[in-house]
Amino acid sequence: MARIIALDFGKQRTGIAVTDELQLIASGLATVNTKDLLQYLKDYTANENIAGIVVGEPKQRDNTPSESEASIQVFLKKLKTSFPLIPIDRQDERFTSKVAFQSMVEAGLKKKQRQKKELIDEISATLILQSYLNRIQ
Repeated sequence: MARIIALDFGKQRTGIAVTDELQLIASGLATVNTKDLLQYLKDYTANENIAGIVVGEPKQRDNTPSESEASIQVFLKKLKTSFPLIPIDRQDERFTSKVAFQSMVEAGLKKKQRQKKELIDEISATLILQSYLNRIQ
């Protein structure tokens, strides 16, 4: 089987998570500068078999799209053009950053480690991917 990648897209940084080849476990992969994201994905997909890409879908509490959805839509067009054969799906990402931070606290990470936004983005991408796996299985 092939892996699934999830993205916690941000204007500055994007967290990336990936499944194992059996698509059972979501693990953090990296956090990259968003301007370098497409090239990172091209390099990654050149070496790995990818079954799909999941992009977080930020929503407000009332289920309307968040302000960042406009920039995500621009990115999605570029993503579809760059990877026309890879299916792209969306997954609700409400509260993933808060859950990611809370999981860091519960894991006993020191305050200095919890302040690393890159780590929060990567954990958020992992939460998005795990939620997606739970939904499709």
